[in-house]
Amino acid sequence: MADPPRAGWRLRMRTTLDLIRANPTGRIALKIFIAIAGALVVTVGIALIPLPGPGWLIVIAGLAIWAVEFHWARRLLTFTRRNVHAWTRWATSRSLGVRLALGSAGLVFVAAVVWLSLKYSFGIDVVARALHYLATH
Repeated sequence: MADPPRAGWRLRMRTTLDLIRANPTGRIALKIFIAIAGALVVTVGIALIPLPGPGWLIVIAGLAIWAVEFHWARRLLTFTRRNVHAWTRWATSRSLGVRLALGSAGLVFVAAVVWLSLKYSFGIDVVARALHYLATH
């Protein structure tokens, strides 16, 4: 029976990384490449966190890139996955009312972060503009 495609891909990736790590120069180059690539992805993810969208997902992807080469990142990624799965199981086992309250709290939090980011980063106070518009129209 043939291996599933995902298992074959992982085996090829592991073999390739082992070949690179076998050479001292390759090991250092790989570590530097993984550090820079992970840092870029995490930085983009952190920049996107206040905006609606997949900011946290991108941060976790950057952490997964780091986990290829760094043990601390692998442990942190395992911890994050475990807690995200536990939170998801807990939230989905609650009643519809509780899930709506959790979703509403999340939306309020994201709205507050977006509002504060716009206000203090770009000097745009969306709430004040909306209140002014409502008062004048």
